[in-house]
Amino acid sequence: MRALVIGGTGPTGPLVVQGLRERGYRVTILHRGTHEVELPSDVEHIHGDAHFAETLTEALGSRTFDLVLAMYGRLRYVAEVMRGRTPRLIGLGGVAVYRGWFHPDQDGNSLPFPIPEDAPLQTNPQVDTFSYLMVQSEQAVMAGHREGHYQATVLRFPMVYGPRQLIPAEWSILRRILDGRKQVIVPEGGLVLETRGYAENMAHGILLCVDHPQESAGQVYNIGDEQVFSLADWIALIARIMGHRWEMVAMPALLAQA
Repeated sequence: MRALVIGGTGPTGPLVVQGLRERGYRVTILHRGTHEVELPSDVEHIHGDAHFAETLTEALGSRTFDLVLAMYGRLRYVAEVMRGRTPRLIGLGGVAVYRGWFHPDQDGNSLPFPIPEDAPLQTNPQVDTFSYLMVQSEQAVMAGHREGHYQATVLRFPMVYGPRQLIPAEWSILRRILDGRKQVIVPEGGLVLETRGYAENMAHGILLCVDHPQESAGQVYNIGDEQVFSLADWIALIARIMGHRWEMVAMPALLAQA
């Protein structure tokens, strides 16, 4: 069995590659080659750009795969290029597809928590172009599924943390601790809730879909850590691990960001 991982060098990539190899797949990863990670020698590397249909097609040539995991690039173009190349496509997106995720004041939509998969999506590019394009990408994947080109699953990721994370979200807290600060400003009292996902947990969620192709086909899932911390809890947890004590100073978000 042959598996293609588009991406594979980020927080979850090496863990997913390892899981696929353990399941008997011959794994190929496609990435730009900007960030190499240490992988077993039997993992093939294809260097190419998955952000455009033309460059992705050029990189793949006429190759086909039993399974494709789209973890990088523009998902709508990956969905297009993979038609006729694979019977199974798992695409990774994000929870920013929901209406009100970035701009609740403009959307007039209060997000429930936890967010159900059928919550309203951002369909207005005038409010947020990024979220709108993410929705379009999901729809492109599912169009390929409905038309019978492949069986597809979409996973909506939260902020991922762990080794090799793209945005070191904890660094702003750690830097203040290392500087020995005795106070930290916390917007809105730190009451904001946000689902996060540890890299190993996210890889496990992807591999569950690999293990259950029939059950997950045609489905969209929000995945993340089971336990959700408020911002204040997250700051307190990191400080406790670092053996640091400080005072949290609550402040309105507009002032905290000034």
